[in-house]
Amino acid sequence: MLTQIESARQGIITPQMTAVARTEDVSPDYILRMVAEGKIVIPWNHGRKPKAVGIGKGLATKVNASIGTSSDIIDYGAEVAKARAAQESGADTLMELSVGGDLDRVRREVIASVDLPVGNVPLYQAFCEAARKYGDPNKLDEELLFDLIERQCSDGMAFMAVHCGINLYTIERLRKQGYRYGGLVSKGGVSMVAWMLANNRENPLYEKFDRVVSILKKYDTVLSLGNGLRAGAIHDSSDRAQIQELLINCELAELGRDMGCQMLVEGPGHVPLDEIEGNIQLQKRMSGGAPYYMLGPIATDVAPGFDHITAAIGAAQSSRYGADLICYITPAEHLALPTEEDVRQGVKAAKIAAYIGDMNKYPEKGRQRDKEMSKARRDLDWDRQFQLALYPEDARAIRASRTPEDEATCTMCGDFCASRGAGKLFSADLRGDKV
Repeated sequence: MLTQIESARQGIITPQMTAVARTEDVSPDYILRMVAEGKIVIPWNHGRKPKAVGIGKGLATKVNASIGTSSDIIDYGAEVAKARAAQESGADTLMELSVGGDLDRVRREVIASVDLPVGNVPLYQAFCEAARKYGDPNKLDEELLFDLIERQCSDGMAFMAVHCGINLYTIERLRKQGYRYGGLVSKGGVSMVAWMLANNRENPLYEKFDRVVSILKKYDTVLSLGNGLRAGAIHDSSDRAQIQELLINCELAELGRDMGCQMLVEGPGHVPLDEIEGNIQLQKRMSGGAPYYMLGPIATDVAPGFDHITAAIGAAQSSRYGADLICYITPAEHLALPTEEDVRQGVKAAKIAAYIGDMNKYPEKGRQRDKEMSKARRDLDWDRQFQLALYPEDARAIRASRTPEDEATCTMCGDFCASRGAGKLFSADLRGDKV
């Protein structure tokens, strides 16, 4: 079967391209052209056929939610509940990142519970299985790794974060800069670095990149080039190791596209606001416009318990400057495995951030909803306000919990409602046709 990018290059508009065009209110020809150029990807899998979601140039910024067991908490039902909560809260994609328990079981149960495109990180299971089989993750056999990638794709993975950009040269950059303030924070990244150092070998995912591509291409699974050396601290942002890996990933994105595989590039991490625009510009320039998947980014290191907020601030900036997919962050980041409620809060914060970014990325079409909301508030039209709200049920619940004496107002101002008072001063006939 052809991949989405191969179909596009042959001028074939697939049903998935048509569905994305309809959702995004753009022409199918536009989607065809951008997919052919590798500037839009549609996470897919011939065997599963998830919901068609477009990620890339000219489209709404998408939000990914990540779930998964840990070695401390293994509850398959809880992960399924989190997956459903993420979808209900508006996540566009889902990553299943378990490292505890029966990893095949949790992956398959999560995939079966939602219709979203589901992704994962194959290195997690690979090193878990090596540790169980040999008692040492550094004894991972590369054939086990490639077999596992195939097995996970056959289960229905729509996209896969594969750490191809870590190589011996990037590790040398890390050494020469004197390590880092925040160390290495990617589970897959640090495991691969440890394997390479223990075995004195090159990363097989980099060395045999064509083999990785051939497996994912078979299923039309998007290859998301993992950011294993991403900064986990503000003071490590844009260091030489991270930029070197980004450069390699951008080169690999070009190679993968040429081979007929859909490609994403992953980005940092922890990034101060003044570096976000430059980071995105660099990625877009070096990759030929490949869609960019930003992990957060978290904009300060000192707010544990509120990192869904610090990440939302970074995500809004990222969306504004051209990021295409945002990975949510929950309040539990840096503290604990997230609960179902943490997942809901994380998704909602990221979706709001992406919306704010898109308002500025696409000002002509991105601000009409806000104009309508302004008019509804001015006119005290509560039903209309709820219709326009990103999360109407949350808004309704707050208002219902504090019922005002006058139903036209709210308990914030009560008798001193400015909108009601101004409405009496400026009647509808004075407002003019424009408003």
